Amino acid sequence: MGLLLEVVVHRVEDVAGAVAGGADRLCLEVDGRAPDPATAAAVLRASDVPVRVLVGGDHGAVADAAALGRELVGLGAEGVCFGFLDADLDVDVETTAALATALPDVPWTFPRVVDDCLDPRRAWRRLVGLPGLTAVATAGSPQGLAHGYDDLLALASADPAVARLVMPAGGLGADQVPWLARAGVTQVQVAEQVRPGGSARAYVDAALVRSWRLLLDGPAVARAAAR
Repeated sequence: MGLLLEVVVHRVEDVAGAVAGGADRLCLEVDGRAPDPATAAAVLRASDVPVRVLVGGDHGAVADAAALGRELVGLGAEGVCFGFLDADLDVDVETTAALATALPDVPWTFPRVVDDCLDPRRAWRRLVGLPGLTAVATAGSPQGLAHGYDDLLALASADPAVARLVMPAGGLGADQVPWLARAGVTQVQVAEQVRPGGSARAYVDAALVRSWRLLLDGPAVARAAAR
């Protein structure tokens, strides 16, 4: 088995293509926001693979996000996505940890708001060790992996604890995957890459997802991960 493949979905019509193509996990969000309850319920019913649902961003209410998270887990969500920044554009550890504590035993992902932090290394020091955190969606830059790849690769290469959490997202290129795997990265996220024309209006395409599945399970990535 190669790297974990997470596919971003926005609606129930995206699920079939993502699952058929070989996604290991889905991330449900709608324009960077938590989905409405009906959409979340439909996606959870349709998916045969684990689903994490966005419940809170950098300006959310902990009580509301916790209530939503518990509801979604009750409906079948494997985990949730949330993350909070403070006024200084750093990880708001107190608020983020409060929500994690309010959802015990629920694995969660910190979303790409981490890329807005002014001091990435300090942000990662704050993230490592937060309870229940298993993934951080990041491009190493607010402008995406086209700009942040080198910095993200350096961060992952320098610290195995960071590498275990890094989930490259935001314009990931196929050519970047082996190097990230060599740095210890074990999971990736794709979004527009698996939609025809890269359009958010297009549904997730099974053939495009399968091309990523084959890459992540292929010999080049396996050799890189083994080094």
